[in-house]
Amino acid sequence: MYSPASSSSFSPRSSLGTWTPATPAFSHKFRNRVPNQMRRCIPMYLTCVILILLILNADLFTMAVPKGSSPVYKRGGNVKYTSLTPGSPFAQGFPKKIWQTWKTDPLQFEERDSTTARTWMLKNPNFRYEVLTDDNDMGYVEYHFGPGGLNRPDIVEMYRSITATIIKADLLRYMVMYAEGGVYADIDVEALKPVSRFIPDHRYDENDIDMVIGIEIDQPDFKDHPILGKKSMSFCQWTFMARPGLPVMLQLIENIMGWLNGLAKQQNVPIAEVVIDFDQVISGTGPSAFTEAIIKQMNLDRPAGTPEITWANFHDLDESKIVSRVLVLDVEAFAAGQGHSDSGNHNSRGALVKHHYHASNWPSRHPRFNHPAYGPVEQCNWVPACVSKWDEDTAAFALLSEEEQKKLTEDIQREAEELRQKQEAFLNALAQHTPQQNAFLDAMGQNPGQQPMAFAQPAAEQGPEPGKAIEVAPPQDKPAEAATEHVPESAEESVPEPAHEPVPEQPEQPKEAPQ
Repeated sequence: MYSPASSSSFSPRSSLGTWTPATPAFSHKFRNRVPNQMRRCIPMYLTCVILILLILNADLFTMAVPKGSSPVYKRGGNVKYTSLTPGSPFAQGFPKKIWQTWKTDPLQFEERDSTTARTWMLKNPNFRYEVLTDDNDMGYVEYHFGPGGLNRPDIVEMYRSITATIIKADLLRYMVMYAEGGVYADIDVEALKPVSRFIPDHRYDENDIDMVIGIEIDQPDFKDHPILGKKSMSFCQWTFMARPGLPVMLQLIENIMGWLNGLAKQQNVPIAEVVIDFDQVISGTGPSAFTEAIIKQMNLDRPAGTPEITWANFHDLDESKIVSRVLVLDVEAFAAGQGHSDSGNHNSRGALVKHHYHASNWPSRHPRFNHPAYGPVEQCNWVPACVSKWDEDTAAFALLSEEEQKKLTEDIQREAEELRQKQEAFLNALAQHTPQQNAFLDAMGQNPGQQPMAFAQPAAEQGPEPGKAIEVAPPQDKPAEAATEHVPESAEESVPEPAHEPVPEQPEQPKEAPQ
């Protein structure tokens, strides 16, 4: 007779332990079918499977970075910028970014600044656009040149100590181009063509180019002139394009630092208090400094055994050329309509930008040499006959007695004021389309040699000799309003634009000093 308490009795549940109603029936079946060793290995098997799945799908847990022509740069950390060589990561294309600097952010731009700035975005919709202002420029410099970037505290402190706005503006563009690259344009520069036109794709491979610049002034005949010499041959720096990390940009920054330190030592004042005139700005941080640094770098990069690179390589440049990985465009590209250097006009196919020269009044804070009787020589706008006349008159003026100099200066200033008033009356009459312009033209006809600069024919047109009036009087059988068709549409077209900043109009022609 079977007894549940008997030790000799056999029960299937006896080997699995005490059965209770809480234990599911299927678990007992599973345990009966799976050996104990396999049951112990199941967690390990599952762990291995999960690890394999994670490894095979690791890309799902990282951010994908699309591949494109523009390089990706890490912000912060130990960023190291190096010079560019063919085949380097930077040589995949120029950064698609447009940089401008100004006093305020774009939301506070004046209408004229908004108008010119908007052209860059409209012509280049696939580019990023950024403006550095007086409020955020220091933060940018600290970020890129401080301990988290290039780790150049000397550059950061130098920038912090500068108070001259034009010096900071020049320096900042070089710092931005070195740190990030792209296209730089002054706030008063209008885009006429898209940036894609900067490099003629049918002639050049972008990978062979590190920088794109254009000629501004090409007047080497004046290279020995005491005032015009340093400004007579220069590349344009109100618009240019560069890859990041170019050695020439860092060299420019360091050159400016050395120059400012030298001025401060010479004047025995801190850098914040140095006094800088117009010509020092041009040669210290502006186009002359820009040009000198670029030509020096070109020579460092030229193949061994090739001739030295000088301005002669770019004089009378008709077509763009690559020199030491720098694409140099002709003067018409970035500096059209100046009335000198064979710069053409803004309606030409080769004109890429238009400089309006309204950015700031920095020349008033850094005055150029202004002769008390004959004014600045820059008013001649590189016309040889005018410059020679200015040189002769100023030399004769120096031989006069103090009393004679004073009288001559007063006479010239009085005549200039009378002419200014006549010119102002004419412009007011012209704006109102009244016959009063005829009276002005008749008055001007009495002394055509003193016609205001606003009516002087640009040298580029090779018209009448410099200083001679252009007749704009209307035909007798037509109404006076017809004269308007002879008047230039803008001051920029009628008054040739000088280097770096426009020269205030001087209505009079130089007057000969008495012998």
